[in-house]
Amino acid sequence: MATSAKENILKRIREALANPVPLPFPNSEGNSDIFVKNNEDLLILFAEQFTKLQGKFSFCINLQDLHLQLKVLILEKNWHKVFCKEVKMNNILTNIGIANYTDLPSCEVSITTCESLVARTGSIVLSTAQASGRTTSVYAPIHVCIAYTSQVVYDIKDALISLKENYGEDFPSFTTFASGPSRTADIEKTLVTGVHGPKEVYCFLVEG
Repeated sequence: MATSAKENILKRIREALANPVPLPFPNSEGNSDIFVKNNEDLLILFAEQFTKLQGKFSFCINLQDLHLQLKVLILEKNWHKVFCKEVKMNNILTNIGIANYTDLPSCEVSITTCESLVARTGSIVLSTAQASGRTTSVYAPIHVCIAYTSQVVYDIKDALISLKENYGEDFPSFTTFASGPSRTADIEKTLVTGVHGPKEVYCFLVEG
């Protein structure tokens, strides 16, 4: 009986695939953007949206400024266990005299780059194609992202197009749109940060 029912279901699926029903409103599947891009500077828009989501934003005019600001932050926060897997970011830590901590589970803060920044939503786009992988940005209690102004795009669609252009057929198996610190209000509708990811997120945006 169960086999007969299964065969009937599969038969109906095959028939439906062989004779697809035309879209009732074909013009509704247009390519027009839902969110219309305004004339506001993308960098300003990202900074505003990112900070609204409790992210901590800092602009750097060049790499030297990044080195200075990052070192000041690490010393002020008294971070001793700074984890980083990316060679370029490790070189920055070396240049500012900070030792790279190699144990992610017990680190205080992790540093990564990103694929892009989405201005409209204030999101950081990360993927498994990066050397940091999928755990570095979410496992540590504090995440520091270093990005460049050339990586700022307006909307999620633009970020996905950028990923497609960069990777083609080797599109990353996992992509994250991180919008500020991890937060949830599941328990008695009280907002709590840091439950499912970092409780603090910093973004250093470097001119370039």
